[in-house]
Amino acid sequence: MARLRRRACIALFLFTLFIFGTMMGLRTLKPSDGFSDLAPGLELAPFAERGERRSVSHEAVSRPQVATSNDAKARTPLVYYDLHVFYYMWYGNTHFEGKYLHWDHVMVPHWDPKISASYPKGRHSPPEDIGSSFYPELGPYSSRDPEVLEEHMNQLRAAAIGVLVLSWYPPGLADDNGEPSDSLVPFILDAAHRYAIKVAFHIQPYKGRDDHTVHENIKYIVDKYGSHAAFYKYKSSTGRSLPLFYIYDSYLTPPESWANLFAQAGSHSLRNTPYDAVFIALLVEEGHKQDILSAGYDGMYTYFASNGFSFGSSHQNWKAIKAFCDSNNLMFIPSVGPGYVDTSIRPWNNHNTRNRVNGKYYETALQAALMVRPEIVSITSFNEWHEGTQIEKAVPKKTLTRLYLDYLPHQPNMYLELTHRWAEHFSKEKEQWLM
Repeated sequence: MARLRRRACIALFLFTLFIFGTMMGLRTLKPSDGFSDLAPGLELAPFAERGERRSVSHEAVSRPQVATSNDAKARTPLVYYDLHVFYYMWYGNTHFEGKYLHWDHVMVPHWDPKISASYPKGRHSPPEDIGSSFYPELGPYSSRDPEVLEEHMNQLRAAAIGVLVLSWYPPGLADDNGEPSDSLVPFILDAAHRYAIKVAFHIQPYKGRDDHTVHENIKYIVDKYGSHAAFYKYKSSTGRSLPLFYIYDSYLTPPESWANLFAQAGSHSLRNTPYDAVFIALLVEEGHKQDILSAGYDGMYTYFASNGFSFGSSHQNWKAIKAFCDSNNLMFIPSVGPGYVDTSIRPWNNHNTRNRVNGKYYETALQAALMVRPEIVSITSFNEWHEGTQIEKAVPKKTLTRLYLDYLPHQPNMYLELTHRWAEHFSKEKEQWLM
């Protein structure tokens, strides 16, 4: 009997030891939190539950100073200064300008007269017929409308975008379908500041643009707007804080001319002057890489939201472009977009249309951008409605002559929410890269 009791005690002790060991083992288990296992399109909400971001050397990933003058605004999400979005202020309507601007965009003829003859011509006729395949929730608005500007800042803040990249023409100049709009810049800066958003400049091509006129443009912008609290400055890892300028269609000017402006030894170089900045060129063709380097630029961006449209806009080329930039001390800023459709203004360009696929196209582009570990990601666009690249709110609309595309079955704010989710995502990825 004593032997049985002894065996029972030993068995009980071993069983208790097994239970205790099992429980301790379970406590040490935790789920993997690696991003690399996630495919585009999967729910990313768990990333929002992780800890606070750590401060690093780049302003782009440090916590912004959030405006607190309004409690409602103070409760809105943080913005991320490493996420830039291209913004257009060229729209007008009958209430503010006495006529429609850009919403009545002309249908651009094909350069081959034989092809052009097969497609419609003329202008769009707002408000029912606008130069876009989508219809804005705000209707054919004016960029001068203070309520529109406020709503745009609300949407940018909801998307967690930290930098609005303003499409800019010098005073007195405009594109073929618009009117001069430099007078709007102070209002945009003031509105952006209320939402802790920064403003950078996207210098557009205009007749006679060259290294001399861009020299004057940079001086004008820095002198007039550089002291504003919302004026964006990029803080590099070396501690320098400089304005950042995107130069659209930079390839139209020879690299040797740009070198006069951007190279240290240039005849009218901006380097080490009060107007020094980070200058970003547009990469379209593969050969532009070397031109951008020899021109003295600081980096390159790809702009176009149509994957495969150009060498630069093709996601498959981004790894090689990033490697070229890294080896030459250049910044690579890939541009991502939610889709592309410009057939409302270029009826013959259907082959470049890229379907949104309910957000999957956008997420695929964002995934491709993050794969190359960029310092900054740019978005094409907030409101380029003509090319269907907007992430601004759009609504379903049908008229007697037109059926507009929309974001259904999702809500009008779908692309703002996706952007916000990936902004958080991008920030947390950068934490891992910098460890």
